[in-house]
Amino acid sequence: MNQIQDTRLARIRAALEARLEPVELVVDDDSAAHAGHAGAASGGGHYNVRIVSLQFEGLKLVTRHRLVYDSVHDMMHKEIHALAITALAPSEV
Repeated sequence: MNQIQDTRLARIRAALEARLEPVELVVDDDSAAHAGHAGAASGGGHYNVRIVSLQFEGLKLVTRHRLVYDSVHDMMHKEIHALAITALAPSEV
């Protein structure tokens, strides 16, 4: 992984931690599996996020995903091309 990818991962983690205060957070860079993908030509990466947050209790999946996307909105479509999300409440783990 290069320095840009490391920095990007750290920024994604920091944004999610600040906004959603997760009890568990895993962010993986899956960009290598999508090398040559036309949508990633701009330099945006592919990431997988598994996040467990008390803020997700009682929320529908679409609302949970919106909270995650809102947390990293400034990075979307520039630095993040694709974001696969697993968003769970602690009661679901």
